[in-house]
Amino acid sequence: MKMTEENNAVKPNVTEDVRLLIKRKEDIEEQIKAYYDMLQTQAGVGMDAPLVDMEGFPRADVDLYKVRTARHNIFCLQNDHKAIMVEIEEALHKLHATARVKHGKDETKMEVTEPTVSLPAPFALVDAVTQGSPAFQAGLRVGDEIIEFGSINTQNFRNLRDVASVVQHSEGKSLRVGVIRSGQEVHLNLTPKQWSGRGLLGCNLVPLHR
Repeated sequence: MKMTEENNAVKPNVTEDVRLLIKRKEDIEEQIKAYYDMLQTQAGVGMDAPLVDMEGFPRADVDLYKVRTARHNIFCLQNDHKAIMVEIEEALHKLHATARVKHGKDETKMEVTEPTVSLPAPFALVDAVTQGSPAFQAGLRVGDEIIEFGSINTQNFRNLRDVASVVQHSEGKSLRVGVIRSGQEVHLNLTPKQWSGRGLLGCNLVPLHR
């Protein structure tokens, strides 16, 4: 009886740990999105656009200090996001292990309530979407975290050239795109195609450091 009471005492604590970790992850995602939104207000420079003009002088159309600070903070937050995803995975494993022990000792086989949130780790982030583009029409948003892009997923992603190759070979064909948005998994259908702007998508992706 004593052992059963101890097991019952562990489970709520572990579940609360998972909830707190998920809350921290969502807070980090909100901060990243806010910084990307700020970069959009700075002539849409994103993470990679040069901050000097054609003659090598600092650009006058952006606040260089704000842009550099935002880029640095995004980079740090992406690393924090990677770390928190690892913590969530470990906490879920611990929760599942506790549930298995409880199940084996409780002959009444009470149903174990587990967290419903267990999302794949994203491999890229959308930092720009041009209005009217194929990406815009498909519903892609700045701040979306990519977990699936056609045949590319978290397991086989190496670099953005993989995504570019899929896009080039899928012009006019619908691609399944999976994203994490506000802590929820969302799936879209995106068709790469020629439009009035550059490229076939009209959006910009940056890799997430894993």
